[in-house]
Amino acid sequence: MTNREGYLHTEGDLNLSESRQDWNQRHVDEATQAVLKKDADHFLHQALSTPCLDVLESAEGIRIKNLSGKMYIDFHGNNVHQLGYGNSYIIDRVKAQLDTLAFSPRRYTNLPAIELAERLSVLTDHALSRVLFAPGGTSAIAMAMKLARIYTGKYKTLAMYDSFHGASMECISLGGEFVFQQGLGPLMPGSIHVPPVDSYRGMWFNQNLTDDGDLAYADYLEYVIEKEGDVGILVAETIRSTTVHVPSKAYWQRVRQICDKHGVLLVFDEIPIGMGRTGTMFAYQHYDIVPDILVLGKGLGAGVIPMAAIVCKDELNVAAKVSLGHFTHEKNPLGAVAALAAFDYIESNNTLAHVAQAAEFMHKRLHELKTRFECIGDVRGKGLLWGVELVKDRTTKEKDNSSAEKILYKCLELGLSLKVSDGNVLCLYPPLVSTIDELNEALNILEQAMTEVIGK
Repeated sequence: MTNREGYLHTEGDLNLSESRQDWNQRHVDEATQAVLKKDADHFLHQALSTPCLDVLESAEGIRIKNLSGKMYIDFHGNNVHQLGYGNSYIIDRVKAQLDTLAFSPRRYTNLPAIELAERLSVLTDHALSRVLFAPGGTSAIAMAMKLARIYTGKYKTLAMYDSFHGASMECISLGGEFVFQQGLGPLMPGSIHVPPVDSYRGMWFNQNLTDDGDLAYADYLEYVIEKEGDVGILVAETIRSTTVHVPSKAYWQRVRQICDKHGVLLVFDEIPIGMGRTGTMFAYQHYDIVPDILVLGKGLGAGVIPMAAIVCKDELNVAAKVSLGHFTHEKNPLGAVAALAAFDYIESNNTLAHVAQAAEFMHKRLHELKTRFECIGDVRGKGLLWGVELVKDRTTKEKDNSSAEKILYKCLELGLSLKVSDGNVLCLYPPLVSTIDELNEALNILEQAMTEVIGK
C-alpha cells in the first residue's frame, strides 16, 4: 500500500475510524457524549481533531483527567508537556507577569522578551545569536523560509516526504505529508521532496541505525541539490519525532558540509524535540554541528503559553526592510516568562541528567518487550523520545497498522495516552519530569495492552 492509498494511517489516530466509533460507544458516558456533541456542532470538522476523543477537565504532573474522572498518563501531550502539567514553578512566574505586563504592542519591546533572546543565544554557545519569536511553530517555519529566500536569493525548498513542518499552505508545501495536502490543488512552486533517510536505508542498505550507512543518502541529497539548482533551504528534523529515526553523526556532519558547499541554509525543525527531550537542550548538540537556523516551539512555552522562535546565525541578519513575522503577539512577555521559567527549572532541577537516567530505563524495558513480542520490529530512541515499530514479520518488515491501532485504544482504555505515527509506530513522549516509577507504570500498561491485543 502506498502512502497516498494509505494516508488514513500516516499520522495519529484518525477520528473517523471504526476504532474511534467503537471507543465512543463503549467508553464515553452520556454526559461526555453531550459535551462532545456540542464541540462537534460548533467547530469545523477536520481529520485528526474534531470530532474529539474525550473531554478534559484538568491536568497535573504527567496525568490528564477527563470529565468523568478517568485519569490518563500522558505520553503524547503534543510535546508541549515537557515539564509536566500545572508546574507551579512555571505557573507562578507567569501569574506574576500577568500583574505587570500581559501584552506588549508591536513596535515596543519588553524585558522578558529580550532576556529570552539572550538566553537562547547562551544555550547555543552564541553560535546562534539572532532571534525572532512567533505565536506558533508553523509561523516560525514560515519565517525561516522567508529569511532563506532573502539571504540566498534562491527560492526552492528541500524537505522529506512524510515530513511535517506546519499546517499553513506554505508549510504543507514544504513538508511532505499527503494527509495535509490532499484536495488542496497546486501548492507552493519550488517545493522539492526526497524520501526520508530511514526509508532510503531500509530499501537499499538494510543496516542498523547505529552505523553510518546513511552517508550514501547524504550523497543523494547533494545530487538532488546539484540537479535542481536554486535550492536555498534544507529543512529537516534533527531526529525525526514521528517515527523516531536517529541519523548518524557522520550523516549530519556530511549534510552540513554539503549545505555549506552549495550555499543552502540548513534548518533544523526542533519544534517537537527541543527543550531537553533528546537528552541535550537541543537535539543538534548531539552531532557536533550547528544549523544556520534552529526552529523551536511547543515546549518552549512550557505548556502554558503558545510560543515559538527561530534562532539563527548573526550573518543572517539581512532582512531589516522586510517583515519576516509581524505578528501581533511577537514579543509576548507571557510566553517569554514561561520559556525562561522552563529553562530555569531544567537547570535547577538537573532535568537533563534525569532524562539520561530515564533513557537507560526506557531502553531496557522496551527491548525486553521486543524480546517478548515478535510483532515489535524495532525499538528506537534518544532521551525520552521513543518509537516502537510494529510489523507483521520481522524479515519483510511489513507494517502492522491494525495491531498498532488496537494497542492504541487498549492503552487508552487502561489509562495511557500515546500517539501512533506512520500507521505502525507507537510514539512514546513522556514528560521529562516523569519518575522511573511513573515510567514503569506506563510501560506496564503498554505491556498489558500488547498482551491483550497480540497474546502470549
